[in-house]
Amino acid sequence: MNTERNDAPAASNFIRNIIDDDNRSGKWSQRVETRFPPEPNGYLHIGHAKSICLNFGVARSYGGVCHLRFDDTNPEKESVEYVDSIIDAVRWLGFEWQKDGTEHLYYASDYYDKLYEFAELLIERGKAYVDSQSAEEMRANRGSATEVGTPSPFRERSVQENLDLFRRMKAGEFKEGEHVLRAKIDMSSPNFNMRDPVLYRIRFAHHYRTGDKWCVYPMYDYTHCISDALENITHSLCTLEFEDHRPLYDWILNELAEAGIFTRPLPQQIEFSRLNLTYAITSKRKLLQLVNEGHVDGWDDPRMPTIVGVRRRGFTPESIQLFCERIGVTKVDSWIDMSVFEGALRDDLDEKAPRIAAVLDPLKLVIDNFPEGLSEPCSAPVHPHHPEQGVREFPISRELWIERDDFTETPPKGYFRLFPGNRVRLRYGYVIECTGAEKDENGNVVAVHCNYFPDSKSGTEGANNYKVKGNIHWVSAAAACPAEVRIYDRLFKEPQPDAGGRDFLEALNPDSKRVVNAYLEPGAHGALPEQRYQFERHGYFVADRVDSKPGKPVFNRIVSLRDSWGKPA
Repeated sequence: MNTERNDAPAASNFIRNIIDDDNRSGKWSQRVETRFPPEPNGYLHIGHAKSICLNFGVARSYGGVCHLRFDDTNPEKESVEYVDSIIDAVRWLGFEWQKDGTEHLYYASDYYDKLYEFAELLIERGKAYVDSQSAEEMRANRGSATEVGTPSPFRERSVQENLDLFRRMKAGEFKEGEHVLRAKIDMSSPNFNMRDPVLYRIRFAHHYRTGDKWCVYPMYDYTHCISDALENITHSLCTLEFEDHRPLYDWILNELAEAGIFTRPLPQQIEFSRLNLTYAITSKRKLLQLVNEGHVDGWDDPRMPTIVGVRRRGFTPESIQLFCERIGVTKVDSWIDMSVFEGALRDDLDEKAPRIAAVLDPLKLVIDNFPEGLSEPCSAPVHPHHPEQGVREFPISRELWIERDDFTETPPKGYFRLFPGNRVRLRYGYVIECTGAEKDENGNVVAVHCNYFPDSKSGTEGANNYKVKGNIHWVSAAAACPAEVRIYDRLFKEPQPDAGGRDFLEALNPDSKRVVNAYLEPGAHGALPEQRYQFERHGYFVADRVDSKPGKPVFNRIVSLRDSWGKPA
């Protein structure tokens, strides 16, 4: 599936302006290499999709390459399951990491030997030391926004003592927390990240790739910039929360360049605003809580903002790319309304999705004067805007299914659907006149009766003789495809579920999932997993990629035909 969007030139933004300036100056000899560096400790969410589209999209538009790198330096939380899910998500979104026959797939754990070697080099150059304070002492001595930090009593250890302790840390001679390796920078810096940050800590944990080889693990800030330099990244794009980390990024690379490890120019970190989407949670911890406590049906629940979730919901890669194009790239954090995300999806599916008739709240309609046993063909366009896609055929018979709210005994003003004595057109079929209804012992309507006009069929000359205001959907009871349909809505009823530190679970939408037994046009029998349709009148639906089987379809509502969230019905 080709999901690359070539229908419009890429919109200019401050990142592209930086790259254009670099190309004009010859800084990188016209080379553009970016990277997408997730930690494999969970499933990617829609916020990551923005970073994926930006990093891979920028590299592709400049004829460069984007590396996929797993920043796997936290062994307790990482696994192959998450690695595989990330690879699948990036590919599903339409991106690859190959160029000129080389696959640019990397792991920070591949660099553990070099990272350790460089740490010893920093010690030898007097730029790092082993600190033996407790975590509480380090925290207290770090200072505050108004007070400078207090240097560690171990800050002036000799190079030989630091090397000895660090090597013994690596050999497993000490307990977790007994020592750490810190950079020696500036305990009075107004930037907390520069107050002698930790570079290595002791962890006796099994790593999913390196096993038990290591018991000292590098910190993210130390690892990330070095990984960029080892891979010859030109532009290291990350979200704004890392802006205060950029001085440390530059400090580490500059020190290693001074030591002769790296040549200039060095990778440049550039920050952009993260995606904040209303009616959604993107905290990995909170998403994990939703899964573990059973508030959703797993990481790929169609209500989840995970990429596996929105994929199962029925979103397309193209719609996500379109959404990311529309919200743009800035340095100012803001909230993007969910309606913008859903609008991009509607615009993408409107041109793609074949149409089909569906009845989600079925009520029997009996055409009393339609001959018993007769089945007559009707037809409709597969797509109203693309006649080249042909027509779909389905039968009309004596007994049909219609929507329950298409009938009432006491119509309100402006109601043009079925009620006793009123005429409507069965879409693509005949004009009918309602004659009454059957009720059960509790007074509930169980069937509606009508007569049809044989000369009124849509597409025939006689159809013009009948002027009716109502037009209702239907499917033949005898030929209909029964299906489970899951009506999904937004998972939260508040735009910012965790605003102000409140419990986000209190904002859960109790009506975010509803399951109905529906009847569909007979063509739905052959629906394949991930096949999308517009159910006329109801919205866009997809055959569930897990539970749907040919002949026994299960459909998820992707999105309604128009945005009605928070608006009067």
